[in-house]
Amino acid sequence: MDEIKLNTIEEAIEELRSGRIIIVVDDEDRENEGDFIAASDGITTEMVNFMATHGRGLICNAIPESRCKELDLPMMVTNNTSSHETAFTVSVDLIGSGCTTGISASDRAKTINALVNENTKPSDLGRPGHIFPLRAKEKGVLR
Repeated sequence: MDEIKLNTIEEAIEELRSGRIIIVVDDEDRENEGDFIAASDGITTEMVNFMATHGRGLICNAIPESRCKELDLPMMVTNNTSSHETAFTVSVDLIGSGCTTGISASDRAKTINALVNENTKPSDLGRPGHIFPLRAKEKGVLR
């Protein structure tokens, strides 16, 4: 079997800064999967389409707890009993700004962009929606 080459964190950060999608893999003793990751502020329709087509899973958007509070994004459930206690907030779609049903790659990209845009208000987001914000833990994987 071919050896898998893993990049350094510094290389991954540079790829993200360059507007590319990376794959982050977790430990075998956790979910043992890979996730497509891209910088939210540079997400495009094409990137969302690629992730949806090839990842075939939910499109999530990790955002800081402070931003969740600003956007009035409560946790999806009050008693999280999932095996990994993933910190899902209520799902959202951007209202207006050319968005229609929220499901298209274009609508999802606009919603992701809105989540990190400091001018977005809670009233700009419809709930439930097609983007699944995740409340990021302070220091993330470094905790």
